[in-house]
Amino acid sequence: MILTIVNRLFQLYSLALVVYVLMSWFPGALQSKLGLFLARFCDPYLAFFDRFIPPIGGISFSPIIALIALQFIQNGINLVLTSIFSSMGIIF
Repeated sequence: MILTIVNRLFQLYSLALVVYVLMSWFPGALQSKLGLFLARFCDPYLAFFDRFIPPIGGISFSPIIALIALQFIQNGINLVLTSIFSSMGIIF
């Protein structure tokens, strides 16, 4: 149950990142209510990667690295939660 919730939250955030990045391709989309809402949640995470990965030819590859990092974080949290629950005798 808890693993399912955690995984769904990671999927939702990954989807939000993808939608936010795709919105950046359309003029004015980031100034919409949805764009401003997503910016509040996505910009801080993406800004971390923008500091280390410079754009190449005007194209930022940091969102791809951010999504890969998010997947690693999700897998790590799943591993920790699984080990905690299995040590408590809870079987999935």
